[in-house]
Amino acid sequence: MSASVLTAVAWPYANGPRHIGHVSGFGVPSDVFSRYQRMAGNRVLMVSGTDEHGTPISVQAEKEGLTTRQLADKYNRVIAEDLQGLGLAYDLFTRTTTGNHYQVVQQIFLALHRNGYIAPKTTTGAISPSTGRTLPDRYIEGTCPICGYDGARGDQCDNCGNQLDPADLINPVSRINGEKPQFVETEHLFLDLPAFTESLGKWLSTRTGWRPNVLKFAQNLVEDMRPRAISRDLDWGVPIPLDGWRDQPMKRFYVWFDAVIGYFSASVEWARRIGQPDAWQQWWTDPAAKGYYFMGKDNITFHAQIWPTLLMGHNGQGDRGGEVGPYGELNLPDEIVSSEFLTMSGSKFSTSRGTVIYVRDFLRDFGPDTLRYFISVAGPENQDTDFTWDEFVRRTNFELANEWGNLVNRSISMAAKNNGAVPAPTVPQAADEELKALSRNAFDTVGGHLQRSRFKAAAQEAMRVVSAANKYLSDQEPWKLKEDPDRRDAVLNTALQVVSDANTLLTPFLPHSAQKVHELLGGTGVWSAQPEIREVTDLDDASIEYPVLMGDYAAEQASWRSTEIEVGRPLQKPTPLFAKLDPKLGETGPEWAPIES
Repeated sequence: MSASVLTAVAWPYANGPRHIGHVSGFGVPSDVFSRYQRMAGNRVLMVSGTDEHGTPISVQAEKEGLTTRQLADKYNRVIAEDLQGLGLAYDLFTRTTTGNHYQVVQQIFLALHRNGYIAPKTTTGAISPSTGRTLPDRYIEGTCPICGYDGARGDQCDNCGNQLDPADLINPVSRINGEKPQFVETEHLFLDLPAFTESLGKWLSTRTGWRPNVLKFAQNLVEDMRPRAISRDLDWGVPIPLDGWRDQPMKRFYVWFDAVIGYFSASVEWARRIGQPDAWQQWWTDPAAKGYYFMGKDNITFHAQIWPTLLMGHNGQGDRGGEVGPYGELNLPDEIVSSEFLTMSGSKFSTSRGTVIYVRDFLRDFGPDTLRYFISVAGPENQDTDFTWDEFVRRTNFELANEWGNLVNRSISMAAKNNGAVPAPTVPQAADEELKALSRNAFDTVGGHLQRSRFKAAAQEAMRVVSAANKYLSDQEPWKLKEDPDRRDAVLNTALQVVSDANTLLTPFLPHSAQKVHELLGGTGVWSAQPEIREVTDLDDASIEYPVLMGDYAAEQASWRSTEIEVGRPLQKPTPLFAKLDPKLGETGPEWAPIES
């Protein structure tokens, strides 16, 4: 039975190009999951966009001599192009600087305000002494007053998981310029998080299927819920639709408040763009729909605590109740799929520290599927993982080229040479049936892992089929069966059937090469659809143009099942599926990301 599956993907921040550490958390896992769900026959809505508000955008714009809007436009396009190149099959990848997003954020806020979950409060805010600009919490670092961790941020400590305020930090400094921030009194709007303590805690107690690290982190947050500011003193953000606030040029919603609402606003924009303005409801108000949120572990707070409380507040489901908001009762997340960090030489990927490999550079030299595969089988699914060029070369050469690529090449080459088409299995034997049974059974096993976001286990199980097929060919030696063409044909038919099955099993991980294998097997049309960059105008302001990612995924042929290969289908001599990399790359790295001795 077809199900409605929302894939909500963390919003990349538009102050620069994305590196492979970013896409290992939010990008590749969400796409592998979504492609599998579509192949399994489910109705998927995969949404996200660039996160474009906040002080860091303004700071970067000054560095580059651009306005904030110009900078957001620049990196919105760069990021959209990179994610399209990686093959991330969004139904809509948009941005937070749209009229649609502004309207939805304001409506969610007003529902929270009407239900009594928002209140003004005079507080202490951090500003830069040299510029007078507000410093966002995450751009202030210091020593955690609770656990003593040196490197805690102004909003939370990643070491102990506690929520913090910048003024709490010991020896706070600005990450922007290293100066000590100045703390001044200012009035802001606060989300009353303590008013969700009971309701959020009760909801989290039902999340038994979450990854243990995510659930434990989220439950710890409930133990120390404090009101949290949702506005900032800056002019770059969503305006606040309240009397006494809407006309203040230096009062805007804090970027974290509007960004998480983007999952919903993007769904609304998608529905409007396809001409069915209520279509978002089957993913947001149908209780049977499932919502999965993909991100790195530094975003757990916003998705396991903040976003659920905003939804509860809109729905009137907080501790003090309230009325259902204008969008109806919206679904809370079903699962927070958080990855750990992909590191490089033991350090978290960081543009500012120079430990960075940009997605664009990687795609240019190595293509998308090698990166997708590496992240899937060797990425930070459950623990921090160090990226090394040596491991990347090894995985590409021995698993993609030698194992999978070799199986495809020799199976199709022998059949093309001897038959010119898919041969009939005229003399089958037990070994043939055993391999085909292994291949068929893998669909349940691999699919079960993918359903639970166990990407590493899923990829390994798919490659187990590939290894078994290679062993089968080595054992059967069809190249020695010239005097027994019937038996040779049965072996080659079996090999091609398993190549077809394995290609289906690997399609979520390797969609680009899966299309090529489909064609090498004589298939036509689109097997695994790719996202398209479409130039659009803002739905509420025709003077604004920007690129979005969308795609016609319903037209793809990929389906999660073993399909009997068509006897007689013409075959051509194949070209290599994956080029082997020079082993020296593992020792030196490329010129643009060299290994330092």
